[in-house]
Amino acid sequence: MSRLGRVAAETKAAWYGFTRRRTAVFFTFFFPVIIILIFGALVQTDPSGGGLFSEPPGYYVAGYLAVVVLFTPLSRVGSEVARHREGNRFEKLATTPLTRVEWLLAQTLVNVVVIGLASLLILGLVLLVTDAVFTFSVLLVPYVAVGVALFCAVGAILGRVADSQDGVIAASNGLAIPLLFLSETFVPPSMLPAWFVPFMDLSPLSYFARGVRAATYNPPGTMAIWRGSGEGLVGADPYLNLAVLTALAVVFFAIGAVALPRTD
Repeated sequence: MSRLGRVAAETKAAWYGFTRRRTAVFFTFFFPVIIILIFGALVQTDPSGGGLFSEPPGYYVAGYLAVVVLFTPLSRVGSEVARHREGNRFEKLATTPLTRVEWLLAQTLVNVVVIGLASLLILGLVLLVTDAVFTFSVLLVPYVAVGVALFCAVGAILGRVADSQDGVIAASNGLAIPLLFLSETFVPPSMLPAWFVPFMDLSPLSYFARGVRAATYNPPGTMAIWRGSGEGLVGADPYLNLAVLTALAVVFFAIGAVALPRTD
């Protein structure tokens, strides 16, 4: 069987494995619904006031997408690696032609489809229950795909380091929650201490949030869609942020593939 055939077969198996777990399917799509209803409909923004949600509603679209791009791959791939380790499945896979890179690529492809659908659900809900104004950009496709690939790789690393599925969930939440609120998603840099703002460049999620926001949100008074705060390593240019995100995804994917165990 060719490499393409092996990846396709493993992708199909991973897809059926996901759809058979009804609880996982339900919460994968229910989670973004809850996020939108809480933050978009109940806790409404107040651009004229202060507090956490002091930006216009369109500013937070990137944050809503970041939630599923971050949390879902970390927990799903991390748990899948832990599940394989506990069942000695990697030892069985080592007797097949399927390589670790191909296995991780198959898991990533499934997550790209799942999270792509969840992202469409998020954008639809934002239009339905909030008054956010944003632009549908073709850049959303590579941003979601690359972001998912990056955090699938991080999930694979967590699955290798953690000693159980419970450990993976704890580790993924312990990593994802700080990243979510310290990566220019829901909390603008202006609300953080000046000394901390440069450290936001260390988070891959910052490049996702800045790039998606630049591509979808055009603040009043700007002449181009990528003119935002201009802060960060590469500013607010969506193409430069996508380039950095892609480079990080390649690096983490390689590390994640190497981290996958051959045997346990």
